[in-house]
Amino acid sequence: MTTSSNPLLQDWATPHQLPPFDLIQAEHFAPAFDTLFAEHLAEIDAIAANPAAPDFANTLAAFDAAGAHLTRVQLLFENLTLSEASPALQAVELEMAPKLAAHTSRVGMHEGFFVRLDAIYQARQQLELTEEERRLLDRVYTDFVRTGAKLAGADRTRFAWIASRIAELSAQFSQNVLADEAEYKLVLNTEEELAGLPAFLRDAAQSAARERHVDGYVITLSRSLIVPFLSYATRRDLREAAWKAWVSRGETPGRETSPQAREILALRHEKAILLGYKNFADFALVDRMAGTPEAVYALLEQVWEPAKRRCAAEKTELEAIARKLGEPDTVQAWDWFYLAEKVRADKYDLDDAEIKPYFSLDAMLGAAFDCAGRLFGLSFAERHDVPLYHPDVRLFEVSRDGAVMGLFLSDNYARASKRGGAWMHIYRGQSKNGAVKLPVVVNNNNFAKASNGPTLLSFDDVRTLFHEFGHGLHGLLSNVTYNRVAGTNVPQDYVELPSQLLENWALVPEVLEKHARHYQTGQSIPAELVTRIQASRTFNQGFETVRYTSSTLIDLALHQQTDPDGVDIATFEATERARLGVPPEAGMMHRLPYFRHLFADESYAAGYYVYMWAEVLEAEAFEAFEEAGNAFDPALSDKLYRYIYSAGNSREQKLAFRTFRGKEPVAAPMLRKRGLIEA
Repeated sequence: MTTSSNPLLQDWATPHQLPPFDLIQAEHFAPAFDTLFAEHLAEIDAIAANPAAPDFANTLAAFDAAGAHLTRVQLLFENLTLSEASPALQAVELEMAPKLAAHTSRVGMHEGFFVRLDAIYQARQQLELTEEERRLLDRVYTDFVRTGAKLAGADRTRFAWIASRIAELSAQFSQNVLADEAEYKLVLNTEEELAGLPAFLRDAAQSAARERHVDGYVITLSRSLIVPFLSYATRRDLREAAWKAWVSRGETPGRETSPQAREILALRHEKAILLGYKNFADFALVDRMAGTPEAVYALLEQVWEPAKRRCAAEKTELEAIARKLGEPDTVQAWDWFYLAEKVRADKYDLDDAEIKPYFSLDAMLGAAFDCAGRLFGLSFAERHDVPLYHPDVRLFEVSRDGAVMGLFLSDNYARASKRGGAWMHIYRGQSKNGAVKLPVVVNNNNFAKASNGPTLLSFDDVRTLFHEFGHGLHGLLSNVTYNRVAGTNVPQDYVELPSQLLENWALVPEVLEKHARHYQTGQSIPAELVTRIQASRTFNQGFETVRYTSSTLIDLALHQQTDPDGVDIATFEATERARLGVPPEAGMMHRLPYFRHLFADESYAAGYYVYMWAEVLEAEAFEAFEEAGNAFDPALSDKLYRYIYSAGNSREQKLAFRTFRGKEPVAAPMLRKRGLIEA
């Protein structure tokens, strides 16, 4: 295949230089990567061979700008393997994962470049650098050290091999879980099997059946289908079957994920040892806000026992309503969502069937856009003339002060070719280093698509939409010079701050009054219904907090293990659950066999705690708006933009947050929001 026939190696004469999705095939990627690896290495070689003395411009800035063509194709590849993964593309993913990791190692261990980088780093106190330039120097130097640049001889070779092997294993782990999710379907045909399911869920299940070419109704393992099914289905045996399938992903005979997990854990430990750490958790956390496992435990200890007590009290309520309904009062895991929905309806007079008609997907996307406009001056204009990678994807031009400053892709529906969960990614990051680059951001959700009429969301779905849009804004609003410190390139326990913070605007009364309108009548959501939703915010939080915190504690303990042969994840999970006293009817939010946060890549490994760490910051940050009495206070919005959403990693995070809030964060507001201490 020649360069002239491969669209990945050509200039993209598309609007805003978006990928020409309609021209790209799976077979284009491998030859493109081979060409672009060589091109990138040649750029690094040229920087290293520069006869001029190393300085910021000819070394750091030049390195930051290098590899732009490779990055463009790699981001496209990552997005497609997550969102529209054909069997052909998955085969390429398995082939390329170790090669991509090997290239990263070659760059990260480039001796000639590191000599120049190290010279600048050692002289950093004498250099007149801006705050962002100092941050870039620190980040690039840290990246090289953590990629093994200081290693020598056999250790250097082994470290590079480990990175390549982990990438290969992680791709296989992810594909095995995706296969389990794509394969499973609970087919419902009779009225008895559909008993209890509200109209919105039947509609979504019918749409899922049609997509899978099955008659009747289908429940998949997409959260937007499985959780409502567990919440409403009166057939306890069907709930049990669905729940067991949901929590046994990664354990299907022939494609178990435990072998990959065990080897990944062993190799991560070896990597940490090579870099001078006693375990992988110490290695991972030293480059995050928390700094040490002890700092994480100090936060989680404030949560774990109160959460278990709250969960036990909630279980008592479930047992009482089970007896009232004539159900078995020995609450099992597949009963919790069902009985909790009954308690919620009884205690708060709330039912998703009443709530959902006010939360159509289009209206809530409009609400998120409106909040971005009022907070940050953004406007969104949809384009329909650009080929995208799937018919369900929507494209918006994002403008500020009358000029287009980014692109936003909205990909909201579940499908078999798309991994589960919700996430934000980029097709292009923001940068001013060299040619100015406008960010291209995508939000992925897995909402169940309605077969007829608008797709209606639960309030949990609305929060998810706002959460991912918060990540999207973090990428879109980035306003820095250098790629490495742009947008979401911040520590993992800070990256969740912009996303979790934006969730708060989903419950602002004026936002709901304007956008939460009945999809049939157009009437605004009644104030008393909003009051009931707000009153229920701490409902079931013992259960939710136990599920999240148990996953976090087990993740951290897992990555503190020092077994060079790896850990049997099933045995380890069972032992830790018993030691922690995890209530079996609550369980973990993510069991280890399908815990992609930990094993699909390293971003959240020894770091699933980051959501709660950022939640402490988020609760403190929104409290500032509550104190001001205005969720769109102009002065606070400006500070939020300057210090949180636009700063990327150009500012030290603790200092940036303290400058915004005017004080150090404490855990109390977060604990109050979860109902774990008195308001």
